[in-house]
Amino acid sequence: MNLGVSFAPLVPDYVVWAAFGASVVISALLLLARSRGAVLRAIALGLMVLALANPSFTREDRDPIPSVAAVIIDKSPSQDFGDRNKQTEEARRILVDRLNHIPGLEVRVAEAGQADGENDGTRLFSALNSTLADVPPDRIAGAFMITDGRVHDVPAEASALGFQAPVHALITGHKAEIDRRVVLTQTPRFGIVNQKQTIGFRVEDHNINVGTAQVTVRRDGEVIEQRNVPVGREEKVDVPIPHAGQNIVEVEAAPVPNELTHVNNRAVISIDGVRDKLRVLLVSGEPHAGERTWRNLLKSDASVDLVHFTILRPPEKQDGTPINELSLIAFPTRELFQQKISEFQLIIFDRYARQGVLPMIYFDNIAKYVRDGGAVLIAAGPDYASQTSLWRTPLDEILPAEPTGGVTETPFFASLTKAGQRHPVTRGLEGADSNPPHWSRWFRLVDVKRPSGTSVMQGPDGKPLLVLGREGKGRVALLLSDHIWLWARGYEGGGPQIDLLRRLSHWLMKQPDLEEEALRLNVSGRNITIERQTMADTVGDVTLTSPTGATRTLHLQPHEPGLWETTVAANELGLWRATDGKLTALTNVGPANPREFQEVTSTADVMQPIADATGGGVRRLDDGHGLEVPRILPVRTSSVFKGEDWMGLRMRDVSVVRGIGVLPVFAGLIGLLLLIGSLALTWAREGR
Repeated sequence: MNLGVSFAPLVPDYVVWAAFGASVVISALLLLARSRGAVLRAIALGLMVLALANPSFTREDRDPIPSVAAVIIDKSPSQDFGDRNKQTEEARRILVDRLNHIPGLEVRVAEAGQADGENDGTRLFSALNSTLADVPPDRIAGAFMITDGRVHDVPAEASALGFQAPVHALITGHKAEIDRRVVLTQTPRFGIVNQKQTIGFRVEDHNINVGTAQVTVRRDGEVIEQRNVPVGREEKVDVPIPHAGQNIVEVEAAPVPNELTHVNNRAVISIDGVRDKLRVLLVSGEPHAGERTWRNLLKSDASVDLVHFTILRPPEKQDGTPINELSLIAFPTRELFQQKISEFQLIIFDRYARQGVLPMIYFDNIAKYVRDGGAVLIAAGPDYASQTSLWRTPLDEILPAEPTGGVTETPFFASLTKAGQRHPVTRGLEGADSNPPHWSRWFRLVDVKRPSGTSVMQGPDGKPLLVLGREGKGRVALLLSDHIWLWARGYEGGGPQIDLLRRLSHWLMKQPDLEEEALRLNVSGRNITIERQTMADTVGDVTLTSPTGATRTLHLQPHEPGLWETTVAANELGLWRATDGKLTALTNVGPANPREFQEVTSTADVMQPIADATGGGVRRLDDGHGLEVPRILPVRTSSVFKGEDWMGLRMRDVSVVRGIGVLPVFAGLIGLLLLIGSLALTWAREGR
């Protein structure tokens, strides 16, 4: 209960003050003149002024409100190292029990930093703000954080906390922890395909003195270099970029004895491979209705550098036209097929037949070019079935089907074979799901026998239409009709010629997304989808390894023809790895090198500045003599809330009003008696 006096003037404040001033002046004059009854008159005037001020006696009934203390428990992945979790739970039990024994204190406990696949780093102060969001600042007594000290959202100034109370930290782990880590110093984001990029790194040791460390460099899981490097000195390594898209490079240092964890012995960088230009050589044997189909497609792709030659006048043509009247250029066969053939990623022969333009030795060069990793596409017409067919050259060793010499000329719908429904080049082509397919007919097909490659499209009676093959390190495709231009012209509604030809050309140039056998990891939000592309009827189980080394075996389910997949929660940041024993896939969830694992040794240095600024303390739970939690003391007025063996809380005197009683002094009979009594006493004194 609180007692007090309040005023509610009956007139404006200036009237009260004027009356007060007048009464003081009159009383002073009466006292100076030694007038009879001056004191009683002064009292009467004072009571009259007091009546204008309308004083009241007040009584407040209050209930105390407890102060609030927050306990934030670090549950980040780095707490799993050593015996930190055991220390955390024991300290939590003791600390909460001691806080619950302090009268007038409400205790709130929150866990923070759990691996969720989204947040990078340990954010204990964000959890503290959420825990105390509904508590007024004048009720907060303080905060305790049980952590390994690696906190990544410590405020730069105490004023950012939003309250004035101590912040304490109880540090798990041990002071003499041994750890080795790899620090990246130069991390390029992009690289030109078939060129090298330089990565800089440094190996750092904590609480151990080792002169050198063995480092292994991997790209997409494949070891490309091993070397011994001095500890603490920056090193450089050149990494080839073999393909477009993501190239994941790992730099891993060999572990040391009694190391805290091996997680940060490896640093990861993702380099996006970019092709400078895809050089394509297009050779058209003679002008025909579909010639511009290939040219238009390749010209529309900004990443393609197209070189196109059309044989308008073969050497055997003799019509008597003088050479100086021809607007033609010579076909630079030696330059293209001997000197610079390796500069092209793809060579396309569009209805090309032997016309004496290319000597046989150049076809040998083309076959060698394919075996060494190049690609050839034959867009065949009747020429492939003729006596001048490309099959009757040294290319017969790499071509996936032999012509019979016949040509089928009848209307038919091109359709996907069973293999074509699974192959990335043809799977999911628009219109392929219906029977017949929802695209226009073709009218000519070159008959072949003994196809050695994979037939992904077929014509009438199941005859091969599009055959894909591999030879050595290279690839070959054989399109056995020259009527794809009907799709491009919109005949009978046209067809998906752009998708088909673009996929075909990029498969030939080894686009990773179009591989027949592939294992991929796709990240979407908090989930990882494991995807297996295959031409087989079944797939094996996949082993998925998390950034901390935890493994699980996954059984994939069929998603669509040739594609199997399953989805799991990505609850850790960092590099995930999947393998089925033959193929390996890597992907990053969040940053390549999460802050949580960059430095994992426990430390008091990170929390010390904010603790000092708020009057709190930082101490290790185990200094080598067993776990010890300091005493917790309530403190009313102080700027320091720590001692040698104790930590304090700033207890608040906060209460809530439950009821109010008001008694006006000059209201009713009491006020009337006071005023009349004062006047009566004055009159009585005057009457003597």
